[in-house]
Amino acid sequence: MPKITFLGAGSTVFAKNLLGDILSFPELAESHISLFDIDPERLRTSEIVARKVGQAFGAHPTIEATTDRRKALDGADYAISMIQVGGYKPSTVIDFEIPKKYGLRQTIADTLGIGGIMRGMRTIPVLVSMTKDMEELCPNVTFLQYVNPMAMNCWAISRASNIKTVGLCHSVQGTAEQLAHDIGIPIEGINYLCAGINHMAFYLRFEKDGQDLYPLIRQVYAENRQPEWNRVRYEILNRFGHFVTESSEHFAEYTPWFIKRDRPDLIEKYNVPLDEYIRRCESQIAGWYKMRDLFESDAPIEVQRSHEYGSLIIHSIETNQRRVIYGNVPNNALIDNLPQGCCVEVPILVDRNGLQPTKIGKLPPQLAALMQTNINVQSLVVEAALTLKREHIYHAALLDPHTSSELSFDQIYPMVDELIAAHGSYLPEYH
Repeated sequence: MPKITFLGAGSTVFAKNLLGDILSFPELAESHISLFDIDPERLRTSEIVARKVGQAFGAHPTIEATTDRRKALDGADYAISMIQVGGYKPSTVIDFEIPKKYGLRQTIADTLGIGGIMRGMRTIPVLVSMTKDMEELCPNVTFLQYVNPMAMNCWAISRASNIKTVGLCHSVQGTAEQLAHDIGIPIEGINYLCAGINHMAFYLRFEKDGQDLYPLIRQVYAENRQPEWNRVRYEILNRFGHFVTESSEHFAEYTPWFIKRDRPDLIEKYNVPLDEYIRRCESQIAGWYKMRDLFESDAPIEVQRSHEYGSLIIHSIETNQRRVIYGNVPNNALIDNLPQGCCVEVPILVDRNGLQPTKIGKLPPQLAALMQTNINVQSLVVEAALTLKREHIYHAALLDPHTSSELSFDQIYPMVDELIAAHGSYLPEYH
């Protein structure tokens, strides 16, 4: 049975979902599950949950919980990352509150924008350190990387390590289900091809039985039937001709068009939920203790299969059952009009041979150009994180589409300085 290591297992709800997915497969029901976290309290809760998940499926995994990362990784066949460096407090709060002083407002701040930049600067060194342990302790491991900023993290890992890594997100399959709902056609039987970069991939085809479904999607926009929470993405469809994978609330802060200090009407028109991630985190933290009491009680645990790809990858590699998933990998001749080596999101065939990405060729030029505005920022964050050159953090912020549309040189530099100082020991020393 494979050894599957959870890095950041204190993310109890997410760990619970992935464990349920894994242990629901009879072929994986006796896997060795190693749970690692730096927070002993959360780790203890996750261990209880893991045992309850096993009981719910009648599975008999070997479960261990440890605060020793090297012990958790030793001999692992699969490692799954779900960490958040700096947590909600202090780091996420810092990423929102300091930019707000300069007039820069955000929605989620975990992928791009100044919040995504700082999260990448905190996270990349930790992930690279993990891969160095893997090179020593489990060199043949398959690393399933769930942590944002996805593209920055995976790009840095691919430059710093030879560990087999794929970045996993649920935006492709999740958005496909949303679109199917919007046009009133069951998702079963819908075929799509999607490609781009994480949180900015586009459906190149969306069809059923050979029939193009894009006219029905465009009709939703034309008749103003788009969901109130999804106005940004339907506007992008109208302007760029294709539908994007990540949520409207995310996408609003990847571009210069939707969040502007001098245009409050845009916030209202596109229903942009500023500071939503802060509110979500506070709600989740408040609910954590209630969930913990429930998880640690004698009550049985309810487990339903999620639509995450992680368990499907493990099952396909272990059993040779062929599947196609969407993942984030280096652009090694996969998308011709994006930079080679950057992190791209494409279909990936998985079987006993491992992860085999699909060559896409050229994207429509307007889509590649839009992605390039985000790739510019990603490349500079990766460069800053791997070289420790402070100047590239400024460069990333200067070229960020949202930041540069709102702030000037003499605002961006002191804001970056203040953020670096506030994050303190969560960041390395730059030169």
